Amino acid sequence: MQKDDLIQLLRECGAIKFGRFVLTSGAISDYYIDIKKASTDPKILKIIAQEMSKHARGYDLLAGMELGAVPLVVALSLETGIPYVIVRKEKREHGTGKQIEGGDVKDKNVLVIEDVTTSGGSVVKTIQILRVNNAKIDKVLVVVDRGSGAKEKIQNMEVDFIPLIPVSKILKQIG
Repeated sequence: MQKDDLIQLLRECGAIKFGRFVLTSGAISDYYIDIKKASTDPKILKIIAQEMSKHARGYDLLAGMELGAVPLVVALSLETGIPYVIVRKEKREHGTGKQIEGGDVKDKNVLVIEDVTTSGGSVVKTIQILRVNNAKIDKVLVVVDRGSGAKEKIQNMEVDFIPLIPVSKILKQIG
């Protein structure tokens, strides 16, 4: 599948929206990339997982932060057979008190998955949580990067940053 084909699927399912949006980072944007809209469509989710699987060889575990990355990491796990963990934004105050759900990440090579990056704050937090738990992180895979600093922040952590689609390509194709 070509990037243009994936962009077309995102357009068709309504994942690319225009208007006034407040992003997780707090920034205001005149467009929004709703990967959750795409990842709830099994056909598109499978295609995203197939594209991501090209970058997943050699990893012991996959990891994604709740909520947006969860369907992506599950689909990629099913596509590759690599187990996954879910990273909570906050440590649980009840039950087991875990912040990482799933297997032990200690000394494991973990591939971090994200839906959309802007400033990179969520991914940085995910990497930090995993590293505190002694996971080895060398790559982040994201469906769409908005080109607003995430790449630089993540590379400063000595982690490769791979977007399936840069938002500039989406806006160029649409515009």
